[in-house]
Amino acid sequence: MRIEKCWFCSSTIYPGHGMQFVRNDAKIFRFCRSKCHKNFKMKRNPRKVKWTKAYRRLHGKDMTQDSTFEFERKRNRPERYDRNLTENTLKAIKTIDKVRSRREAKHIERRKKGKKAQEMREAVKELEQNISLVKAPSVLKEDPSLTLPKIKVKVSHAQVENQPMEE
Repeated sequence: MRIEKCWFCSSTIYPGHGMQFVRNDAKIFRFCRSKCHKNFKMKRNPRKVKWTKAYRRLHGKDMTQDSTFEFERKRNRPERYDRNLTENTLKAIKTIDKVRSRREAKHIERRKKGKKAQEMREAVKELEQNISLVKAPSVLKEDPSLTLPKIKVKVSHAQVENQPMEE
């Protein structure tokens, strides 16, 4: 039983599922569902479509470089069956899966950390701009510490008088 990867979205395709497209040069493209196949026929780039794995990796949403991805690589060389090797491999798969899930969780936490600070800065900026909506104008006049300092700009009268008025 061989589990394939979708050419467009990189999701897994189990036997009996999905569809294949064979180009004239005998290159085989496998798709997990008609959505991926239709996007391929429309000549869309998977790196520009937001729901694909390629987009998520390119834009730093998923992990790209990790030693655990080495074990997932496809190998076409057949191996001679060895019971001890198979047993050790199955044990290793479980531990590698735990390591990968832990690393993915750390990656997501690091991404969220920067986002929280950015959202806080934006909220403070919006609050500073629209403080009159939160506090009544009469309160702002009484307590000047709640308002931002006003910038005074001097306009020379000579410049204003020399400019002709538009009609």
